[in-house]
Amino acid sequence: MQSTASLSALRDWLKSQNLDGMIVPRADAWQSEYAAPHDDKLAWISGFTGSAGAALVLADRALIFVDGRYQVQVRNEVDLQAWDVHHLHNDPLENNLPADSRIGFEPLLMVNSQFAALNASGAKLVAMSEDPFTAVWHNRPAAPCGTIREMPLSIAGESSESKRARIAAKLDANGADYLAITQPDNIAWLLNVRGADIATSPVPLSFVLLSRTGDVEWFVDAAKTTDLPQALLASLTLSPMDQLVPRTQHIANGKRVQLDADSAPVALRFAVEQHGGEVLWSADPITFIKATKNDVELEGYRDSHRFDGAAWVNFLAWLAHEVPARIAAGNPLTELEAQAKQFAFRQQQATFIEPSFGTISAAGANAAMCHYHSSEATNTAITADSFYLNDSGGQYSNGTSDATRTQAYGPLDAQRKLHYTAVLKGFLSLITLQFPSGSFGHQLDAFARRALWQLGVDFDHGTGHGVGHQLLIHEAPHRIAKKVNPWPLAAGNIITIEPGYYLEGQYGIRIENQVEVVDAMPGFCKFASLTMIPIDLSQVDINLLSEEEKQWLDDYHQQVRDTLSPLVDSDARPWLFAATAPIRVQLG
Repeated sequence: MQSTASLSALRDWLKSQNLDGMIVPRADAWQSEYAAPHDDKLAWISGFTGSAGAALVLADRALIFVDGRYQVQVRNEVDLQAWDVHHLHNDPLENNLPADSRIGFEPLLMVNSQFAALNASGAKLVAMSEDPFTAVWHNRPAAPCGTIREMPLSIAGESSESKRARIAAKLDANGADYLAITQPDNIAWLLNVRGADIATSPVPLSFVLLSRTGDVEWFVDAAKTTDLPQALLASLTLSPMDQLVPRTQHIANGKRVQLDADSAPVALRFAVEQHGGEVLWSADPITFIKATKNDVELEGYRDSHRFDGAAWVNFLAWLAHEVPARIAAGNPLTELEAQAKQFAFRQQQATFIEPSFGTISAAGANAAMCHYHSSEATNTAITADSFYLNDSGGQYSNGTSDATRTQAYGPLDAQRKLHYTAVLKGFLSLITLQFPSGSFGHQLDAFARRALWQLGVDFDHGTGHGVGHQLLIHEAPHRIAKKVNPWPLAAGNIITIEPGYYLEGQYGIRIENQVEVVDAMPGFCKFASLTMIPIDLSQVDINLLSEEEKQWLDDYHQQVRDTLSPLVDSDARPWLFAATAPIRVQLG
């Protein structure tokens, strides 16, 4: 839990600037889900370590806003005497700005859609020209400077020159002179590079201005580019990162600059409009184009998931032996021990680079926190009387994985079995769905919730998200959730299916596969599973499964067994065969 000294220091600075308060977002200048320590201002000021949120610091009170994933976690991490907790969506920041107050914000950290909502609140938003944390955050970590590497054509499947030409043609058709690219994964895709500024997120923190003729000006720390081939560097102009706003001001006069209202800093809007240019508000075309993977990328995903599945099976087989043995010895296995062993199994895979996000290794009540991360302070034993939930993934040289399994190591009570079966039925309902090509994620979401809704329960997070190709684990624009998502699904998209149920203080359940959208009958699509990991059936109420659901599970487990048996360790193979046996064998 963070000391309130940092809060006091910021308040003193605000008073010196004649400001009534300040908005402190979780995001950095790139709207990164996982910010570098240097940019994690919300964590420093509050102690909250989740991946989404914002704070409003006023002279007499402080408010923190988080979504449904973090309602439990935030109360465990922040000083509730100093902070009021609000729901990020149900009671948003703009509803809590005092009228007529002077509220400071950093224009590089706020996108235009956020600015528009906040600016309509009645408060006076004051764009700050300097970063106040430079003055008040002593011993602040250095800005990241990770080396950038080339993504070979043999893995990317399309040259950077081809990609630039495709995007430039989109600009020309849209009547835009320039596109400001501020999403690091879009830059990585466009230039066929990967970065190392943020652990688990292999993207370079940088900016790009792309002209309608295909010329690229890359705003990046030159020290990061020393390992890149000269041919790539010669094909573009390198500029210091802090020159993005001045350069935008310089080119703006009489030009149309395309900005993405949901990702570009509002500082760029100010730079264009205040210097004689016109902002063309339109989604960055790379976001949607990048989401449809080419044949080389798709084969990379399939290959990486075979290796990831082998690591998972080695891990789950080890758990199946170790958990009961350690319980019997009076020294139960802990979350952190399991997490470390799983990482070691992934490291044995030849193409593994690093985790694709912080592993969620959660036993008992800890699993009720959707995005829980174990620590020495919270490390809990894996027992036989509750679930163990593991949500993890890997960055491989040719793909990215994300999967969740919920395991049990003893007979559980009827309520746990009922909820586990309902989550499984929701998972099966969606993963077996055939749907019209061009359907939207929100149109499919209810299929994963129906079995839970019939019990009068639900889960407060999305059902699926896009996954980047050796890029970000949560990739825009596709999402399966209750909230409207305007991007149609089509063959070549990669997404997750991950329904769950969480009973605060008791247990959490989630089953997740990463899937590829593929063509089915004419005009329709379906999901093909990339994830190759057995699903625990020990806690399933067999009487609640239909014959079709049982058949899908048997077919899936046959595929997992056939795919992974040559790849797993020899001592894990018996467990794999037992875990993928037909349901009639496993459950009778």
